[in-house]
Amino acid sequence: MPRLSPVSWRELLRRPGELGFEGPYQGAKHPYMVCGDLVLTIPNPHRQEVSVDLLARILRRGGIAREDWLRTG
Repeated sequence: MPRLSPVSWRELLRRPGELGFEGPYQGAKHPYMVCGDLVLTIPNPHRQEVSVDLLARILRRGGIAREDWLRTG
C-alpha cells in the first residue's frame, strides 16, 4: 500500500472537496469543511506543510479512507 506523504495546506483544503466535503468555511479559530453531518476541522492556520502524522489524524476524524485520499492526489 502506498504511504502518505506530507502535503501543503492548500492541498489539504482541495482534496476533501474532491471527496464530497463542502467549504472551507471560517470557524472561530480554524477553518472547517462539512460533508453531511460530519464536520472536519482543518488545523494549521499558519499554512505550513502538514505532517504525515497530522494528516493521518485528520483523515481518521473525517472518515476518509487512505486509498481514497491517495487516489485524489
